[in-house]
Amino acid sequence: MHALNIPAPRYWVLRQRCAIFGPVPNDPSSDIILATDSGDEQTLSQWLTTFNMLAVVVDPYTYQSGWILPTADRLFAHYEEADIRCAFIVASDGDGARQYLGKFAPRSLVLVDPNSTFIGSLGLDRLPALVHIGQNATVLGSAEGWDPAEWSKVILGVESAMDWRSRPLIPTSTDPGRFEGTPALGV
Repeated sequence: MHALNIPAPRYWVLRQRCAIFGPVPNDPSSDIILATDSGDEQTLSQWLTTFNMLAVVVDPYTYQSGWILPTADRLFAHYEEADIRCAFIVASDGDGARQYLGKFAPRSLVLVDPNSTFIGSLGLDRLPALVHIGQNATVLGSAEGWDPAEWSKVILGVESAMDWRSRPLIPTSTDPGRFEGTPALGV
């Protein structure tokens, strides 16, 4: 007998799909506190009260996360009028986040995670990462590192969840080439 009482060939396909797509991130606790770069604190559930969240999670101590900032800014601008909250989640304090994000900080929601509590709860392995979180604090889609095909899949999920039909182009000629990213928790 096979796990889940699935006949052997189908069970094998399910196992193979998991191996192909890699690890699935964890749903974070809705009680985790996230602060803005100016220090205003709310729980994740409060950030998600009205809208889903599309977050680009970055490590301000790596070049690789910096390479994706213009792409993230372009995605956030695309969804400015949509019913989704777009945010940078930065593994630093507010001053570090503002310094790292530079010109992108004033025009974006910036949430800080100085101890990487939120990032750790997601179970992310590589940064930068794109994460779509539903109003019930479940991860609806994620992509780690910069792989345009994987980021496009997350964006398709955003489009579907919001019934929005104006998908941004990924990649564009100004986006960086594909890269793996760096360890999420500095391991």
